Amino acid sequence: MIPIRDDAPRYTRPYVTYLLVAANVIVFLYELTLPTDLRNQLMFQFGFVPEHLTRVIAGSHHVALQATLSSVVTSMFLHASWLHLIANMWVLWIFGDNIEDYLGRMFYLILYFASGVAAALLQYVVNANSAVPSVGASGAIAGIMGAYLVLYPSARVLTLIPLFVFFPMIYLPAWLVLGYWFVVQILSGAATAIAYSSQTSGGIAFFAHIGGFLSGVFLIKLFPTRPARYRVVRW
Repeated sequence: MIPIRDDAPRYTRPYVTYLLVAANVIVFLYELTLPTDLRNQLMFQFGFVPEHLTRVIAGSHHVALQATLSSVVTSMFLHASWLHLIANMWVLWIFGDNIEDYLGRMFYLILYFASGVAAALLQYVVNANSAVPSVGASGAIAGIMGAYLVLYPSARVLTLIPLFVFFPMIYLPAWLVLGYWFVVQILSGAATAIAYSSQTSGGIAFFAHIGGFLSGVFLIKLFPTRPARYRVVRW
């Protein structure tokens, strides 16, 4: 299932969502200007490396605590490929505007980054010895998806469904689209859990998606709704 757009109304311009998309694109374009060795160095310096946190917890003085903790945030703005970036920004563009509209800019940012931190922590719990940097905004965006599921379960999402040589687009309820995505993450995470016994295992961080999504589901209930909203035309 590939979501195309939703029909949930919003009442304000999602300027923070625009800013997050722009920031991620700009950082990725900067990545492309770097030679391979420097780009890899950037990933290890600003991506979240679980092994570094493990060494900090163990009391190692060879890894800086501040740099390790800050990498949880900076990793959210790094992406490994065009497909990685586009997929994340597309989903943020579809679902982020309604959550920003509901929460307001400040609480929306708090939810976004808190979900990203929760995503990194769950990924760490299941893969604490990995020396591979985790990068991407998908954990934070998964939190936005979880919040959307709670707030707009009956919203309709125009969805592309690849069926061999056919690509029909139909409207599906948000609970089905997002619920299906979450189940896929759980099944995929379970199927790849054995790979986490290797410190060099990479691939998709399914448990980060799970952690981010669950944090969005629970955190959205703690925030107040934004008052005085007025309908605007989408563009």
